[in-house]
Amino acid sequence: MVKLINLKSAIGIGTASLMTVPSIAQKPAVFKQCTPNIVLILMDDMGYGDIGRTGANQYETPNLNRLASQGMQFTWYYCPQAVSSASRAGLLTGCYPNRIGISGALMPWATVGINPEETTIAEMLKAKGYHTGIIGKWHLGHHREFLPLQNGFDEYYGLPYSNDMWPVDFDGIPMRLKDTTSSKMKDPELPLIEGNEKVGEVKNSEAKASRDCMAM
Repeated sequence: MVKLINLKSAIGIGTASLMTVPSIAQKPAVFKQCTPNIVLILMDDMGYGDIGRTGANQYETPNLNRLASQGMQFTWYYCPQAVSSASRAGLLTGCYPNRIGISGALMPWATVGINPEETTIAEMLKAKGYHTGIIGKWHLGHHREFLPLQNGFDEYYGLPYSNDMWPVDFDGIPMRLKDTTSSKMKDPELPLIEGNEKVGEVKNSEAKASRDCMAM
């Protein structure tokens, strides 16, 4: 039996469940090799001491603490770049992002994205029988040919680029009401994508803070 995860329901716990696998019934004294579920979470702008396990004391992060205590915790990590698109390109392909043509952060008017010839983690896992999915910010190209479903993922629900790449200032006020000369006036309304299709737009801070966007 294959247990499938509803990606939208996973937003409620703030995680992106990447794949599911067949369940294997256990028998006494018989051990079969099983394929583990894999949940990979990438957080933008997260500092080392931003969760309880590593020193945060102004708030609680019980779910993340439990993931660390029940699994394995690494305390040293090299990231190819500390910027959205490039860091994701490196994580998904294992390649230095500049080598595959992605540096910094792709803007909403970019015409490039991840090269379909690159092999992603999702594609490698699908070859092993995994069902793959992603929730949240993609930021490796917002045109259809660059979206997750064309790069090894079976399901996708999220934003194609950063949630601050929209015509709204950081205080939540639309730029048209503050400064029409701002470069943010070039940004389109923030699209919400399911699969390969746009299913909505995030137009204000209230919408961004809603349940459907809380994992972005």
